[in-house]
Amino acid sequence: MNAATDAIQVGKILDTLGSLRDSLTPSARRIADYVLAQPQYVTELSIAELAQQANVGEASIIRFCRGLHFKGFQDLKMKLAIEVATPHDTEKHMLDTELTPEDNAEHIGRKLQQTINNVLGETLNLLDFSELEAVARAFQQQQRIYFFGVGSSGITAEDAKNKLMRIGFDVDALTNNHFMYMKAALLTDNDIAIGISHSGTSKETIKALALAKECGAITVALTHNPLSPLAELSDYVLINGNRQGQLQGDSIGTKITQLFVLDILYTLLVRDNPEHTRQQKYKTTQALD
Repeated sequence: MNAATDAIQVGKILDTLGSLRDSLTPSARRIADYVLAQPQYVTELSIAELAQQANVGEASIIRFCRGLHFKGFQDLKMKLAIEVATPHDTEKHMLDTELTPEDNAEHIGRKLQQTINNVLGETLNLLDFSELEAVARAFQQQQRIYFFGVGSSGITAEDAKNKLMRIGFDVDALTNNHFMYMKAALLTDNDIAIGISHSGTSKETIKALALAKECGAITVALTHNPLSPLAELSDYVLINGNRQGQLQGDSIGTKITQLFVLDILYTLLVRDNPEHTRQQKYKTTQALD
């Protein structure tokens, strides 16, 4: 789903608000934060009451709803009420993962497991699967594939390189900004460049993808923010989840959702050419023995 142009589907409202939050205006962000923190309560408020609680004007709420392609505040409330009434709503799961001073190692482990389940479910909610299928087709048609990412996203890029190389793709991962810029400046329309950044605001990754786009390469963003600068540069945008809770921070939630999206992509490539990928994986495995 393109959140910038399409109405948000019931069941995806909270996850989509979480992914769009950092690109909203200050007043819209206050509304989103209030909705994310107390979605059930919001369904019982009037527009005047929400305006008071979120410290915004009523006109800001109307613009917020229309910007998300709801007909108005009542439409948002009705659809949000349906979403939070489900037995597996996101707010309940987020509460289940909160740490307490009494938590022992087993409790922490189980809450971490729930956190992982939550962010994977959020990712499935946010992903546009037709976009993912289109990226898989592009991978099969282009000659070379390059992953760009810095920091922890660079580690994800290296993992993607390893998986695709094992099944025969001409692929590389660049995690040093100088190397990223040089390689991106040499790409052609036979190449595909994938920028990985959870926030979508990594200056190094944005610059590398911009250079690649100028050279005619197909560009793909893997990010949590569909309205980020990285997403704006890209021909295709793949959204990973991770509305961060106390257990997630900068580590396991983001990492797992990035790897999850790339693993779906990898599996699509295997699905579309199983015999070839089996042969290539056998050759690369034998080479490592």
